[in-house]
Amino acid sequence: MPPVPHVEAAALAGMISPRECALLVIDVQADFAAPDGAMARAGADMSGVAPALDRIEALVAAARAAGAAVAFARVVTWPGEDSRALKLLHERKGEPPGAIGVCRAGAPGAADYRVAPQPGDVVVEKRLYNAFHGTDLEAQLRRRGVETLVVAGFSTHCCVDATVRDAFHRDFNVFVVSDATDSYSTDAHWATLRALRASCALVTDTDAVLTAWRS
Repeated sequence: MPPVPHVEAAALAGMISPRECALLVIDVQADFAAPDGAMARAGADMSGVAPALDRIEALVAAARAAGAAVAFARVVTWPGEDSRALKLLHERKGEPPGAIGVCRAGAPGAADYRVAPQPGDVVVEKRLYNAFHGTDLEAQLRRRGVETLVVAGFSTHCCVDATVRDAFHRDFNVFVVSDATDSYSTDAHWATLRALRASCALVTDTDAVLTAWRS
């Protein structure tokens, strides 16, 4: 049994109708997911990333086949425009100044990795963690009649967590796909999913979503 209760396919099918649902793919970019990206170079445990990517690819294909909206949120940053709070936080944690330089505009690390938008998809660029903050993500989703989000991507404890919480505050129904997200830490991954389920989201897995959308 998974450490967090999951919604199974039979119940899920009635909750994620493609007519009012979007698959939200968060930060599937080279710096977060590639074996030579910033996280890997920093020594992060990447063992959970490749299996999650396989499932994200399957979810994107299934969403398109079912007629669900597909949305991509990406981090894009510029040198000299990092927030004061972010720089000070890293400094106080004793991290090197270059640690905040991820997904720089125009650099290879910002590129999509293994999945990418197609014409008609929702696409937003964000500066930090929350895909709604400073973007028109909500407006784009509302125009498509989206009420429910199925969330996958990286990382569970950071950008997924921040986005899911804000989505709930904006009155979206949210499902996090446990095996299509990763935190570079099993403990952080499941602790985050437990916290999200307790307050603002339900948890499911890829097989359940694929089965629900096929039905």
